[in-house]
Amino acid sequence: MARLGFAVHPEDKEPPAEVIRLAELIDQDGGSALAVYRDPVGGHWQIFALLPREKVQATPYQRDLSKAHAERLLKVVKKIDRFIDPVVAVRADGLYWTPNGNHRRHVLEKLKAEFVPAIVVPDVDVAFQILALNTEKAHNLKEKSLEVIRMYRGLIERGEKRDEESFSFQFEEAYFVTLGLLYEKYPRFAGGAFSPILRRVDHFLKSSLRAAHETRKERASRLEEADGLLKGIVDKLKRRGINHPFVKNFVLARCNPLGRARKTLPGFDQTMDRLIAALGAFDVAKIRQEDIARSAVMGAPPPA
Repeated sequence: MARLGFAVHPEDKEPPAEVIRLAELIDQDGGSALAVYRDPVGGHWQIFALLPREKVQATPYQRDLSKAHAERLLKVVKKIDRFIDPVVAVRADGLYWTPNGNHRRHVLEKLKAEFVPAIVVPDVDVAFQILALNTEKAHNLKEKSLEVIRMYRGLIERGEKRDEESFSFQFEEAYFVTLGLLYEKYPRFAGGAFSPILRRVDHFLKSSLRAAHETRKERASRLEEADGLLKGIVDKLKRRGINHPFVKNFVLARCNPLGRARKTLPGFDQTMDRLIAALGAFDVAKIRQEDIARSAVMGAPPPA
């Protein structure tokens, strides 16, 4: 059954006025709203549409495009000669942001396609569900952290009043925010080496995003201080002829103030105090190349 130029499902239900208006805007934007339907899980109204490709963009918070992944995807689409995986999109400022389809959008751009098949969601907040929605290519730690800090600032700019803890689903891990600040400043920051410590003590804050952002900057500063000491240790080891890709992980494992504690853990600040003190007192003269190599094979060493 077609109403207002598009199909509606269930046929005996009337879509909300704002959804009908969104379908009309899609047509006015040069696209085509094909069907309005209720999703099979939550019963939310959504629109299946063909969107004008030039108006479809990645959300401003997303990770950078992976050239290698985009090229692989382009080859596959060209080989099967079909585009069968619609993107998710929300309408914002006359454009359509896709939180989970930037590589597919890029492929259609390369192929000079006129339209992008999309499921258009009326709820603009879906644009902040990037990590949960993205199934194109697994995020690495740097990509996740950068996306989270971009979303974080975007929410602050929108005037979001809820506390940081309210966004635990969108951000996944609290320490992604802290690391995001550092990856912006140092693209090659050794976040992976610090993450075993951070994931245990860097938790979501109960203060507003704007206030929590200041705390995050303070935490990033403490982590930057620890990283400076870590780099100094690595440089000293290199001068002794000890050079191994696992060396940062080895040193941090030796200096880790958390050890094997499971029930009672110190807070973030206390952990950083202890870590920085341990790094400052680290004796490189006691370390041998074979110690690091053995740890790389067997796992992190116990605290010294």
